[in-house]
Amino acid sequence: MSKFTHLIKLSVGTEDVSGLERWQKSGAAKTADGLPCHVTRMWPKRQDEVLNGGSIYWVIKGLIQCRQKIVRLDEVLGGDGISRCAIVLVPEMVRVAPTQKRPFQGWRYLAPSDAPVDLGAKREEEPELPAALSAALAEIGIM
Repeated sequence: MSKFTHLIKLSVGTEDVSGLERWQKSGAAKTADGLPCHVTRMWPKRQDEVLNGGSIYWVIKGLIQCRQKIVRLDEVLGGDGISRCAIVLVPEMVRVAPTQKRPFQGWRYLAPSDAPVDLGAKREEEPELPAALSAALAEIGIM
């Protein structure tokens, strides 16, 4: 199997997965072809690995809660004339087993072996637990 890696990123200001979905659907972070994206200053040096099957795992309220498959990396020019990287994503979010993650700045690489497992389709249809309850359950190893 080909080598790949994931990215992990804090979703600052987001209360839950539904909030992240709403924000992306609002058009605040979309490419010209309508796909959601996240714009960042740094370009992944391991872009070939990221584009070879990687996802971005979103940390919401201290828990890794979902992921989105990475489609491509686009160069975008900011209003200040500085080139940035738009991480272009599929619109669908896959909920994952809530996993605690301490705060960090920017994004980080996430090895596939360290990535939380996807929740089954049946579990994805369940309502989200409140963030505090999910964190408590993750802390004691139940989730």
